[in-house]
Amino acid sequence: MSLQEITLNVEGMSCSHCSGTVQKALESINGLSGINVDLKGKKAFFKTDDPSKIDLAKDAIVKAGFSVVP
Repeated sequence: MSLQEITLNVEGMSCSHCSGTVQKALESINGLSGINVDLKGKKAFFKTDDPSKIDLAKDAIVKAGFSVVP
């Protein structure tokens, strides 16, 4: 399976600490690479070859106190 580039819209980030929290939440998931969080754009980016990791990433962001929106 090839790597997919995933972009998630994250609501609730208002400072660098917030984006760092989202970054750490995503880094805690095995199978994600190229993780980057854009505070100004309110987006999180990562790559994965396992589609089930996308839902794990969304859950981790929500558990960290933020919202993932379409």
